[in-house]
Amino acid sequence: MNINFTLVMQAIAFFVFIVLTAKYVWPIMAAKIDARQKMIADGLAAAERGRSELANAEKQTAAVIAEAKAKAQEIVAQGEKFRADTVEAAKREAKVEADRIVAAAKAEIEQEVARAKESLRTQVSTLAVAGAGKILQREVDPQAHAALLREIQGQL
Repeated sequence: MNINFTLVMQAIAFFVFIVLTAKYVWPIMAAKIDARQKMIADGLAAAERGRSELANAEKQTAAVIAEAKAKAQEIVAQGEKFRADTVEAAKREAKVEADRIVAAAKAEIEQEVARAKESLRTQVSTLAVAGAGKILQREVDPQAHAALLREIQGQL
């Protein structure tokens, strides 16, 4: 065998291999490489969009948390105001009730004093009549006795 002929045949086979590969295999491989590059580029773009959306979401979350804290403070302030108003109203009601009880007690005391005075008048007039009857040593008739008692009660 001749080395030149072998070398030429190998060169022809290699050339045919290159032509067949360039014509049939290379377009498929290039398409797959392009698709893979596009998929990687899309993935990187999606990752970048995800980062920006995450940053926006963190900003929105911070804003929502700040708003929630402000509302919570407002609700607490309203609760404190309501509590203070309720305590004040209860104090006013207690004061009114205490004044009413004191007034009722004073009225009851005045009524008891009036009853005691009336009772004392009756007893004093009875004792006066009894004493006068003993002094006079005579019996007074019941009608005169009742009239005398009313007159003495009126004077006291």
